[in-house]
Amino acid sequence: MRNNHTLRIERLSNSADGIAHLPDGKTVFVPGTCPGDEVNVRLVEEKARFARAELLDVLTPSPDRTEPRCPYAGLCGGCPWQQVSYEVQLGAKREQVVGALVHIGGFDTDIVEELCDPTIPSPEPWGYRNKVEFDFEAGGHPSLGLHAAQGGFMPIERCLLLPGKHGAIPKALTGAFRYLQGNASRTLDLTRVGVRVSRRTGELELALWGAPGAFPRKAAAQVLSSVQNPSSIVRVLVKGQRKARRVTGVEVLAGKGCWHERLDRDLLAFSAPSFFQVNTAAAEALRQVALGHLDGMSPQRVFDLYCGAGTFTLPLARIADEVVAIESAASSVRDLKRNLRHSGAPVRIVGGDVARELPALGPADACLVDPPRAGLAVPVVDALCEARLERIIYVSCDPATLARDLKMLCHSCYTMEHVTPVDLFPQTPHVETVVHLSRL
Repeated sequence: MRNNHTLRIERLSNSADGIAHLPDGKTVFVPGTCPGDEVNVRLVEEKARFARAELLDVLTPSPDRTEPRCPYAGLCGGCPWQQVSYEVQLGAKREQVVGALVHIGGFDTDIVEELCDPTIPSPEPWGYRNKVEFDFEAGGHPSLGLHAAQGGFMPIERCLLLPGKHGAIPKALTGAFRYLQGNASRTLDLTRVGVRVSRRTGELELALWGAPGAFPRKAAAQVLSSVQNPSSIVRVLVKGQRKARRVTGVEVLAGKGCWHERLDRDLLAFSAPSFFQVNTAAAEALRQVALGHLDGMSPQRVFDLYCGAGTFTLPLARIADEVVAIESAASSVRDLKRNLRHSGAPVRIVGGDVARELPALGPADACLVDPPRAGLAVPVVDALCEARLERIIYVSCDPATLARDLKMLCHSCYTMEHVTPVDLFPQTPHVETVVHLSRL
């Protein structure tokens, strides 16, 4: 079979690629494309059921194709859909959710199509992120960058996902770290640098991630304080390999030692290791959709599982007589306690694993679950079925694990009432989804 082909891109995949088909029907994945493009490609990998290709040329661009805004387009792996119009991105994300519910969850296509809303757009398709974590490349001339599309490290000077002037912070930080390195007696032992910025509170936090050990704390605080006037500079101490690392401590080098963001009426504090949605404005839409499914219910007792630092906990406490919030990450538990003290909301906090703690909590009227990408462990699904809750609001960041979990929950315990995709990650394939389940 020849390697070069002229193909028409039919749709977007659930990853970074467009999908086309060879004359023999085999599926081909092509990065950097848009549905409707006629393209010239070269096959670079061929399996029994699919092939991968590199884009050689766009022969006839799709009417939905846009000019990438980022100078690192095609090189950095962060924004693989920026050549696709935002309207098409939104439609593709809904298709992704529907496809997962049908093909993984086993739900009827017509039913899912009826229950699933159009994707709620992000208020801003660019400059929307309140957080970016940059890889740190040490050595004589340290650099900040992101994962390259083809793997490895990609140094960058600007990120268009950060708002306004903060987009240029990678270049400024690289200069600061090179100055530090030039005046230090040893290589800076860092693995990544986190940047958190809020246009609502005006706060900027720099988080330096690395192993415990000697570090020029005073010099780092002085030099980095000149980079866009951060409100907080912290050092996050970690041990272990990247995928299995654990946080052993947080050192405050300068400023507040935490970062504040305003979400609707709530002012929330987050320490550097704690999770918060990276798109504040879209997170408000996500929260409104989720809590809207409890309108008119007046629940007495609600579970908030995988509650983090309180994104959903605080508004739940305004509509329920009692909220029981479960979270295993120690930093998030500390932040949640601080945020609850600030708000005065009465919430029972349970620090620990949801699978272990949930079965002992007794009955409740409703439950909101916002698990990590891996979804719900089987014991959690079993406990939710045993609880016979009137409503479950499932907030998911992965359509595949969402569909898997809904298949189990709806087998005998619950029925799916409503599905709403929400776009917190424009220019990428990622999508959040809110699902309303009611008891059978």
